[in-house]
Amino acid sequence: MSPTAVEILATVLFALAVLHTFLVKQFARWAHKYPEGSMQENLLHFMAETEVVFGVWAAALFGGIIFLNLHPGSLSEILGSVGHAVEAGVKYIEAQNYTEPKFVLVIMVVAATRPVVTLAEWLIEGAARVLPLPPATAFYAAALAVGPLLGSFITEPAAMTLLAVVLKRRYFNAGISRRLAYATLGLLFVNVSIGGVLTHFAAPPVLMVASKWKWGVAHMFQHFGWRAILSCLVSTAAVVFVFRKELKTITVEKAKGGSIPAWLTVLHLLSMALVVLFAHHPDVFLGIFMMFLGLVTVTREYQEPLKLKEGLLVGFFLSGLVTLGSLQEYWLKPLIQALGGDALFFGTTGLTAITDNAALTYLGSLVDGLSDPLKYALVAGAVTGGGLTVIANAPNPAGAGILQDSKVFGGEGISPLNLFLGALWPTAVAIVAFWFLPGPR
Repeated sequence: MSPTAVEILATVLFALAVLHTFLVKQFARWAHKYPEGSMQENLLHFMAETEVVFGVWAAALFGGIIFLNLHPGSLSEILGSVGHAVEAGVKYIEAQNYTEPKFVLVIMVVAATRPVVTLAEWLIEGAARVLPLPPATAFYAAALAVGPLLGSFITEPAAMTLLAVVLKRRYFNAGISRRLAYATLGLLFVNVSIGGVLTHFAAPPVLMVASKWKWGVAHMFQHFGWRAILSCLVSTAAVVFVFRKELKTITVEKAKGGSIPAWLTVLHLLSMALVVLFAHHPDVFLGIFMMFLGLVTVTREYQEPLKLKEGLLVGFFLSGLVTLGSLQEYWLKPLIQALGGDALFFGTTGLTAITDNAALTYLGSLVDGLSDPLKYALVAGAVTGGGLTVIANAPNPAGAGILQDSKVFGGEGISPLNLFLGALWPTAVAIVAFWFLPGPR
């Protein structure tokens, strides 16, 4: 079946959005050529924000759908069809499922609060104390080897947010080299992508298929979990070894402020647990979020400013990805059907770099008669390639949104090419762990 005009338009705009993500630094450079505060400078700075990319091009798709539904003819006929055309655009938007962007927005804001971050740091410090390494090195190793695995229980977006907040304060703002910064960023993205597969409810690409394929916790750990643990440990150990001299010289900045009451931390964790429990019911978890905002207001003396802006930007990014991505089925689904085991694993790993891995596994779940080995290849490839770009895995924009204004990046934001290069090593380790090591698939 030939693609429709809307599908072709969506693919063109999707390709432009992917290209745009690689040009965000160029937009930032162009912005500096105009007077500070001018409309041109503000517009170019806006276009230089990674999180707005897919939302902007999704808005163009909305406009394109309206245009394609205008009736050709005289001016009066065209104007008379405007209402129908707008209704077609609205109907398309309302047909999409934006639960994941809403969930990521909420869990990101809840997870980035001071009580939750403080508890996470305490847990990581406990793991770091058992390592025979200098303090800054030990905390770094524990954060990037153990922290991502927490994503299997508190969800990947929450783990990404926690780790990004902690790493930014302790390392990215501590004057580390740009080389270490990108190695850390790539390691963080890859480890979070694979760190959520110990369970069936925490990683977006697994969530898309777990119910239909009847995958539970036992299945996930037997087939995926132990491989993820091994990969996180090996990748982190290698990066720590390579940068051991620089890590040793870092003066770790710990969290500031007084102690936080245990009951408040418990209430924050309870709020997070309820959001996760009702992750598929946006009307419910948004209500929980409203109550949580009230709790934060009442206990403001123990809080820091909420990361609402970052959460909203990430939600906008993912909403745009959903809007554009849902119309890529006409070429992605046949491609998945045509691939064998090795080709499906490596093909999915590569495709994940240019589209959200949850979208790939969702499309794979629509393929009837997919064998168990091919199901494994699809999901394993999706999570393995989830750290190569900002758009590869849903939690990545959350981490990028928090870390991109770190002084190590010099105000230019995160370079997609340098992120890709930084993620190559941990991705290679994940490929070995998920595809070449013997074990159940």
